Amino acid sequence: MLDRWLFKRVDNAALVVFRLLFGLLISIEAFGAIFSGWVRRTMIEPNFTFNFIGFEFLQPLPGNGMLWYYGVMGLFGIFVMLGFRYRVSMICYGIMWASVYLMQKSSYNNHYYLLMLLCFIMSLLPAHRWFSIDAWRHPEIRKISMPRWVWLFIVVQLWIVYSYASIAKLYPDWLDGSFPAMLMRSKADYWLVGDFLQKWWIKYAIAYFGLFFDFLIIPLLLWRRTRVPAFLAAIFFHLFNSFIFHIGIFPYLSLAFCIFFFPVEKVNKVFLRGKKPFYDGDEVIVPSHRNILLAFFGIWFTVQLCLPLRHWFFQDNVLWTEEGHRLSWRMMLRGKSGRVTFKVVEKGTQDTIIVDKDEYLSRKQLRAIPSKPDMIWQFAQRLKEEYAEKGMDVSVFAEGKVSVNGGDYHPLIDPKVDLAAEEWKQFSHHDWILPSEGK
Repeated sequence: MLDRWLFKRVDNAALVVFRLLFGLLISIEAFGAIFSGWVRRTMIEPNFTFNFIGFEFLQPLPGNGMLWYYGVMGLFGIFVMLGFRYRVSMICYGIMWASVYLMQKSSYNNHYYLLMLLCFIMSLLPAHRWFSIDAWRHPEIRKISMPRWVWLFIVVQLWIVYSYASIAKLYPDWLDGSFPAMLMRSKADYWLVGDFLQKWWIKYAIAYFGLFFDFLIIPLLLWRRTRVPAFLAAIFFHLFNSFIFHIGIFPYLSLAFCIFFFPVEKVNKVFLRGKKPFYDGDEVIVPSHRNILLAFFGIWFTVQLCLPLRHWFFQDNVLWTEEGHRLSWRMMLRGKSGRVTFKVVEKGTQDTIIVDKDEYLSRKQLRAIPSKPDMIWQFAQRLKEEYAEKGMDVSVFAEGKVSVNGGDYHPLIDPKVDLAAEEWKQFSHHDWILPSEGK
């Protein structure tokens, strides 16, 4: 029964069309980062980047090298869309994107993590077997069908993302509308809709539409009777996010995924104009690597299900400590503001230097660092290394306060702890992060 469910052949029109859309979107993402100035602001102008801890060996290319880097990524995206050397192009884009993702945290976004996962997933899938340059050059690879596990893999991954995004919204500041209201206040000057977004009921509409949309969208798209209304809701939801929050390609990527939920025969007729024969057979082809494939599925989805839960194993509230926040689909859940001061003290003396952060950090980094304990720790390590090069053995102390969702400011970092002497612990709480005062 399991083999029939996973390895039954189904028409591959949805995967082929999604490859075209995915390649186009990731190409736009790469070229858009260049022309919008994002690459320059994030990768070129800063003196250094805040890597994911453990990936400090990944550093931006010197000079304007990152502009060329993103240009090459955009070219690989076009190759993916055209199906030209598809797997190589997809793997290369995925490696380059993952490297940039791990290279900096100032512009962290869960959507960037999702794209990294999707690049890996797409590199495994036979998305180039039709309507591609590869299939034109090598007719022997042409296929009008694919194993059903391909469809299942994508749908389950989407279900995990949306479900955890919904669960993460089950906390007071979301449910009472206070955080959505704070988001909308920052959009008050928007053309045409700014005043409308300030109406008292909008915060509740956003809070509960977002909560139930994330929780129900996959089941509603799977059920034939609710598919069209769910798709219309998805169009509204994602275009609203695109217009209000300016989050790049991801609303459109989310809409592109909807293609997997519609009858594949209709997808074939509408998008491929019937030029691809429709597969309606009943073959079940179990590959020789069946057990390896099943083991991979088991490991992949175990990690995907467990990783977003890890913050429960850390002391205190993830909204405050940030421990376990990343890689967990906690999207647009809180707003944090703060201020932090760094003091450098040469050991054996009382000489104290108040660090001018403006000399080290870009504006984006200055906004991010006060509320992110891991970035505060990394900056302390950076200062320690810089002063060591000057022949000084120093201690580094940080003192600051943070507000969550517009609340009162509370101390975040223990000012008596020498952060330069602290080790980073990936899997346990850091005692120098002060308690959250109930936040």
